[in-house]
Amino acid sequence: MQLAALRHRPESEDCFLYTPDELRLRLHTAKADVQAVTVLYGDPYVTAPNPTTGEPEFAYQEAAMIKTGTGQTSDYWTISLTAPYHRLQYQFLVTGQDGNTVLLGDRGLRADSAANRRADLFRVPYFHAIDTVQTPAWVKETVWYQIFPERFANGDKTNDPKGTKPWRPADHPGREDYYGGDLQGVLDHLADLQALGVNGLYFCPVFTAMSNHKYDTIDYFNIDPAFGDKALFADLVNQAHRRGMRVMLDAVFNHMGSRSMQWQDVLKFGPQSRFASWFHINRFPAAPFAAPEQGGVPQYDTFAFEPHMPKLDTSNPAVQDYLLEVATYWIKQFDIDAWRLDVANEVDHHFWKRFNQATKALKPDFFVLGEVWHSSQPWLNGDEFDGVMNYAFTEQIEAHFLTGKLSAPELTAALTDQLMLYRDQTDQAMLNMLDSHDTARLLTVAGGDENLALQALAFTFLQTGMPCLYYGTEMGMAGENDPDCRRPMDWAQLKGPIWQRVQALVTFRRAQAATLGTGTTVLSVTAAGLLKVTRIGAHTVTAYFNTTKQPVALTASPVLAQGYADQQLAPTGFAVMVQ
Repeated sequence: MQLAALRHRPESEDCFLYTPDELRLRLHTAKADVQAVTVLYGDPYVTAPNPTTGEPEFAYQEAAMIKTGTGQTSDYWTISLTAPYHRLQYQFLVTGQDGNTVLLGDRGLRADSAANRRADLFRVPYFHAIDTVQTPAWVKETVWYQIFPERFANGDKTNDPKGTKPWRPADHPGREDYYGGDLQGVLDHLADLQALGVNGLYFCPVFTAMSNHKYDTIDYFNIDPAFGDKALFADLVNQAHRRGMRVMLDAVFNHMGSRSMQWQDVLKFGPQSRFASWFHINRFPAAPFAAPEQGGVPQYDTFAFEPHMPKLDTSNPAVQDYLLEVATYWIKQFDIDAWRLDVANEVDHHFWKRFNQATKALKPDFFVLGEVWHSSQPWLNGDEFDGVMNYAFTEQIEAHFLTGKLSAPELTAALTDQLMLYRDQTDQAMLNMLDSHDTARLLTVAGGDENLALQALAFTFLQTGMPCLYYGTEMGMAGENDPDCRRPMDWAQLKGPIWQRVQALVTFRRAQAATLGTGTTVLSVTAAGLLKVTRIGAHTVTAYFNTTKQPVALTASPVLAQGYADQQLAPTGFAVMVQ
């Protein structure tokens, strides 16, 4: 047995309260190295007389753990436990494939003996409900739809910026182009979004800004005039809520736009500006910007090296108070349901803890989503974000289905490893999207193969976490990386063949929300090379995906399928069953 591979960390994603009464444990072992794991557990204050001496000793119970997944180098063993007195101590009895046994407890590895089974166990001193990582229940039933407002629909031509171009979905937009999309356009198409079945609207920034993408905020307290005004936004939120749709706004609290009042004051008054301490300024004058690519050393910190996006010093209490006023204003005045936080990993943890407290004090089931492209454990312990943009998960899906960089076994291993990084309730609140305003479109990455794109989308819709559609995916839109992925919406494809197939996925996901939102996930590969997804919850959902180059025999009665006929699953096909 590979003893060095045995790993467990208490009070973490390996040991967490799923509910105030249910403790979930995980143990990591080397791949294919262990044949059984038993948990020895009990209340630390419950004893029984020793049968020989009569002296009181710890009275433990035994329960077998289940191997629920295999990653790149590890097997994962899990179990759920309850405790009548809301406290527990435990350790693991591990039996290797070689027949050897060992105990793993709080003081490390020890030989299995009667005495060692009762000493130095891991402890959960008390099941404190307030310490349970809680993610909003409603997000686990949500299918999100991302809207890039400037390209979704032009509902009001009177607010079009100067030089607005005709609405041509086949265009390849430039970075400075405008097409006139606005909030009235979204309002006009709410019924279409409801018909698609989505029940969460994720808006890219809508605040006053100088660009078409609005990630360079000028005024956080106003809607950009090219999009409408606050009265229109209030109407949009209210109508979305009446249709059962939640609303998530996107904000950038890492940096401001260079035309913001605060930064303009810095440029005018230099170190005497009342906002000089709001930014990470290394020296004055702050302009012209000394760009590194031109051999300069920047006078101030920015997002990347973008001079129009000076970085805020969120350790400054004045900055914190201002941004928290912004965050709470849109909840109090407009009843938004969620914030998506841009460049969230570049802002300090102290600020995000204040942000979490301020937003959830107003609305306990408020949802906080951070943009983090890498492993996100530091932000996901219940006091900062509920979930993140799950690129580290969905990029693995693309690497198998769309580019072939990963084999099927490599995919299941990589996805299992990702799931084991976080608590179950956190995995359920991750945003799973295959494309966005920051990436090439799904159909383009799939080489124009509609079946392949829809197969990858179906696989994503069956995973733990919240699925999200980027506007136009349901219309079969293509587009290379930004800005080409931001073409005007192709409304001519509404309710066309691809729209209908995407709608079927959305309908299925929502109908099976109780299972797909919170059920367990097992990923595997069959002997014939089919990817198999098993989700167990209110029902059992089993799905097979053929990512090989030839048809594969499969006996099934699918409720949702592509490329399945005569008990054969074609390449790029899938079949989904429900029991």
